[in-house]
Amino acid sequence: MAKSMHDVSDPRNASILVSVNGELKPRAEAVVSVFDSGFMLGDGVWEGLRVHKGKLAFLGRHLDRLFEGARAIAMDVGLSREGLIGRLYATLDANRMNEGVHVRLMVTRGVRATPYQDPRVVVGGATIVIIPEYKEPDPAVYERGLKLFTVHVRRGDPAVQDQKINSHSKLNCILASIQATQAGADEALMLDPNGFVATCNSTHFFIVRKGEVWTSSGKYCLGGITRGLTLEIAREAGIPALEKDFSLTDVYGADEAFTTGTFAGIVPVREIDGRTLQCRGPVVERLRQLYAERLDSDVEEQVRP
Repeated sequence: MAKSMHDVSDPRNASILVSVNGELKPRAEAVVSVFDSGFMLGDGVWEGLRVHKGKLAFLGRHLDRLFEGARAIAMDVGLSREGLIGRLYATLDANRMNEGVHVRLMVTRGVRATPYQDPRVVVGGATIVIIPEYKEPDPAVYERGLKLFTVHVRRGDPAVQDQKINSHSKLNCILASIQATQAGADEALMLDPNGFVATCNSTHFFIVRKGEVWTSSGKYCLGGITRGLTLEIAREAGIPALEKDFSLTDVYGADEAFTTGTFAGIVPVREIDGRTLQCRGPVVERLRQLYAERLDSDVEEQVRP
């Protein structure tokens, strides 16, 4: 069975402190109420953040997405941007973390008076949880590349559940992941309601055809931070980078393919539905180099609290 990119372990994580509404708790004691909106209904938004050279990479972009998602679901985060940044760094400092760290920031609507979906039964403010872990991708994944499998689970249209909201409600992605895992793949490739390629279950998907970089139209996927950065750095480097509808036929005939995400950055793909692609081709390698340079420049420009 293929191993998840996030399936990594570090003994230091056993003693981490987790921030629960501003209180630092040992991992085993970091809990929320069974009446919490996130636990009960998946009602909340979240961000995955990467620590690089002591700073949270691309933090402004991540917070933009978090607060936009909170506004979209009419949820009050309860902290200003500055307050949230302060709490994030206070958690990192308490754990003496400055490199090789992945942070999960989760904000739910808070505790409900009764198990019911109507937000009017919420009592109190939002629940804010910050989990920092020592977690880095296995370097071997960049050498061997990923194996993808196209699943039957589709990305829904905005009238059902808008995929641009990074919500806690991820059941369709979980089902896609299960099907891909059972097929022996690392990640699921998901189509949109019209049969065009949308995204992967937890990362974004790109192909390279005749020197051009293609990704989906973006209508049925999250506004990925690394996805957007990849498009920017490609265009700045003179590499044509297109957001468009394309089918599996285009994928199977591609020269290269890769995924993007905050945790692992840009990762090459070696196989899709039994079709072999060039792993670590010239365009993917160039983009990986450019992304690493952008990551360094972002944290150098930041002034942390």
